[in-house]
Amino acid sequence: MPAASQQVLQTLSVFLDARRLPGDRLCVGLSGGRDSVVLVHALAALRGFGLAVDLSAVHVNHGLSANADTWAAFCDTLCRALGIPLAVVRVEVPRFGCGEGLEAAARRLRHAVFAGCDADWLALAHHRDDQAETILFRLLRGAGVSGAAGMPAERLQAGGPRLIRPLLDLPRSLLAAYAEENALHWVEDESNADSRHRRNHLRRQVMPRIEERFPGAAQVLARAGRHFAEAALLLEELAKIDRAAAVGVQGRIDLARFKMLSKARAGNLLRSELLAAGFQAPEARWLEEALRQLATVGTGSETCVATRDGEVHVYRGELHVVRHRPPVAEGPLPWRGEARLPWGGDQVVLRSTHGIGISYRLLLSAPVCLRRRLGGERIQPDPRRPLRSLRKLLQEAGVPPWDRARLPLLWSGERLVWVAGIGIDAAFACAPDEPGVMPVWETAPQPTA
Repeated sequence: MPAASQQVLQTLSVFLDARRLPGDRLCVGLSGGRDSVVLVHALAALRGFGLAVDLSAVHVNHGLSANADTWAAFCDTLCRALGIPLAVVRVEVPRFGCGEGLEAAARRLRHAVFAGCDADWLALAHHRDDQAETILFRLLRGAGVSGAAGMPAERLQAGGPRLIRPLLDLPRSLLAAYAEENALHWVEDESNADSRHRRNHLRRQVMPRIEERFPGAAQVLARAGRHFAEAALLLEELAKIDRAAAVGVQGRIDLARFKMLSKARAGNLLRSELLAAGFQAPEARWLEEALRQLATVGTGSETCVATRDGEVHVYRGELHVVRHRPPVAEGPLPWRGEARLPWGGDQVVLRSTHGIGISYRLLLSAPVCLRRRLGGERIQPDPRRPLRSLRKLLQEAGVPPWDRARLPLLWSGERLVWVAGIGIDAAFACAPDEPGVMPVWETAPQPTA
């Protein structure tokens, strides 16, 4: 067997054996370019050497190039020749008004397709030169330790297959040699030659000049990325230690204990909380400003520091990291007997009951709707007490201010019947022998910190 082919196959075999894949479903992200063609060809070859996986491929057609359909057809022909099922998924990449660059939008949609693959593992063909370019690119953009760690060889995707990069330790030149030894064909994305894109400029102009002066620079940068990854892991472990020491009775960070940390450790803990809540890594200047505000706010005060993904609030002496959520309906949302009503990305479920919940008869004595809180509402959840201000009830229940405007309120005509988290008005309580309705506010799962 030729040398390059042997080394690629051996590297793949060792990588996959360490993950105990037999019987698993392994899908390859196939762009049609040389690197992904090498990966899918090598994996297909390994089946002849005992690789027992259910192998498939997925091609994402972004529709950005006039050649996009030709590339999809090429991938189909290749996979047919290799005996591998191929799924071709077409996505619509927004060209304007998406708040991100075209490349970033295409990448986001591509990875959404990968996360939705019906597989246990999703393999991508990134190699060592890709890793070096990624690390250099991120460093030039001001990345911190985590960003400078580059691309991981393996990572989880929420609700999707585990993403792996089995060729990450191999140089581009070795994959090129494999392609030549096996007389492979591939497609060329013409956008890769456009040096107006910063990533392409690094690959085509900057990295070759660095290699001239510093031979083996790609390998050194990739090794530096591994060091950064180790440092990032240590910082995360430190954040867990600091969180355990600073957590309050409600399971959130106690502001007074947070303030006892050094500035560096406080920043590290806050960054960890944001990432755990699904935020993007915060910019250094935002983190600096957030720490400044948190250092001056009193434990009995409230404050809010906004970021593009949400806010960090101080409420009742604790830190709350809150992601942006879809807005709730501005006007009334009529209920006509549906089992569910949408509510700002969540839903209100109205379950039929008997003898508990809201009296079906009393509820339908006037038109029924859901409305958000407007202010001035009153309700009597306890029959032993008079009507009470909803504002006071929400304060007593500890509902944070930013959540109060999102609460669904069920009305029968002009009467407030039910408030999520507070309860049912006593006048509408279901008798033991009559049909009833029990509303339940089901919130969409959100990462919390």
